[in-house]
Amino acid sequence: MRMKSVFVLAVLCCSVFFGSAQDAPAKLSLKESVDIALKNNITVKQSGLLADADQVDWQQAKANVLPDLNANWNFGWNQGRNIDPATNGYINQQLSSSGLGLSSNVILFAGLQLHNSIKQTALAYQASKKDYDQAKNALTLNVLLTYLQILNNEDVLAISKSQIEVTRKQVERLQIMVREGAVGQYQLTDLQAQLSSDEITIVNSYNNLQTSKLTLSQLMNVPYNKDLQLDRSEFQEPAGVYEGTALEVYQQALQDFAQVQASNLRVQSFEKAVKVARGAYYPTLSFGANLGSRYSSADLRGIPGSSFATKTGQYIDINNVQYDVFRTDQNMTFTKIDYGKQIETNLGTFYGFQLQIPLFNNLRVRNQVKLSKIGLQSAELDNQNIKLVLRQNIDQAHLNMEGTFARFKALQEQVRNLEISFAAAEIRFNNGVINPAEYLLVKTNLDRANINLVTSMYEYHLRTKVLDYYRARLVW
Repeated sequence: MRMKSVFVLAVLCCSVFFGSAQDAPAKLSLKESVDIALKNNITVKQSGLLADADQVDWQQAKANVLPDLNANWNFGWNQGRNIDPATNGYINQQLSSSGLGLSSNVILFAGLQLHNSIKQTALAYQASKKDYDQAKNALTLNVLLTYLQILNNEDVLAISKSQIEVTRKQVERLQIMVREGAVGQYQLTDLQAQLSSDEITIVNSYNNLQTSKLTLSQLMNVPYNKDLQLDRSEFQEPAGVYEGTALEVYQQALQDFAQVQASNLRVQSFEKAVKVARGAYYPTLSFGANLGSRYSSADLRGIPGSSFATKTGQYIDINNVQYDVFRTDQNMTFTKIDYGKQIETNLGTFYGFQLQIPLFNNLRVRNQVKLSKIGLQSAELDNQNIKLVLRQNIDQAHLNMEGTFARFKALQEQVRNLEISFAAAEIRFNNGVINPAEYLLVKTNLDRANINLVTSMYEYHLRTKVLDYYRARLVW
């Protein structure tokens, strides 16, 4: 029993080991990240379902112009005084009756309501599809920004690790010098304090990196993986400033930005809604036809039998002699007519036109037109506000891009100069010309400049991608 438990434990351990090996993360590209997020994101799926629902409304609006076709059938029992459906006369007996029919109706004219309803729902469906595209574009932008944040945090962590190695080597060198009595203990403690500060920076940088990885995992709706690796080949050092002025970006956004397109289509849809409401002022002309038959258990069929003579009670006087007047009667046998025969015999049809003219309907049509106009005005205001906010956002995004690029170029020059200063300071510090405080000041300035340079580079990529987002260029 013990050997069996050991065997099971060994199998489980192997399973965990090999399972982990198979689940080891591969390098994830930006396109793969976006594809996974679009596939798994619930909000985007819900937006797609809303578009599907509007498509169904559009299909139904088109189907409303077709004739309808309905069949009906009934069967029931009556007791007491009733109307015989076969003779329309009153009877006082129990009977069973049935009826069946087939009817169809088609609207020929209704103030163009059906025509305008098709256009209204078609525009609403197109607007929903643009809303769906907007949801996907917004998610794509969020994935992109988080992706860039991860790359930035990876570079900051790498720089921090490089910085701590320089500090550690200096600490090791001073420890030897302190033991030999070449320098004072205070110089070593200054560098040891800097080493502790660098270690804290690494911890913070690592936490920032893992937080951004967690955010990306949540956007993709996949389990968090601290070992997630990203492909950074798409984001290199920018060669020049972003092409296109803020006005050019805005003009293109008016044509291609999904949110603007959706708003424009929704305004057009509300315009058609007003026409649909106005159509109720006009008469409605329809054509209908039906086919029907009936059955009654009281409907009997007479079968003639033998004939016989019966006095009528009247006389004929011939030569003062009265002769009785007779009539010939016939014995009749009555039998029930079966269901199928009655249905066949009583079959009837009807077809014709119907014109319905609205005269007064408690002001419902007028108020519905007013509500449709209010909805149109609201949609137009939403459209104006979307374009206004879009222009403001693009102006701000373009200004941020220009400022970030200028900052990036200035930081490049600053890093080049500080690298030269640090190289000289390191030589002077190693030769005892300057004290640790002076050395640490130059090193701290270089470290800060390197981190700022990396951050500004990814921030510039971020700013340019935001402008691409407004120009509907975030596609792969």
